[in-house]
Amino acid sequence: MASKLAGEFKYYLEHKNELVKKYNGKVLVIKDRKIIGVYDSEIEAVQETAKTHPLGTFLVQRCEPGSEAHTQTFHSRVAFPAA
Repeated sequence: MASKLAGEFKYYLEHKNELVKKYNGKVLVIKDRKIIGVYDSEIEAVQETAKTHPLGTFLVQRCEPGSEAHTQTFHSRVAFPAA
């Protein structure tokens, strides 16, 4: 996970309890340590968010109690230039 997205995941973990109370079962899109979208599926979250934000600049995270939702990794098919 790129360091920027690691920061977004850290934000999710730091606020997980309150987020689960509000969005349990939904898929969150996090960018710049803010929730910028709430969806019913990962595919919908990526498709809709990619219309306005480049792939690789936002985190898609299923909002559920426990750590089971932390184990899925999705990779885009878009090639990014080397940093």
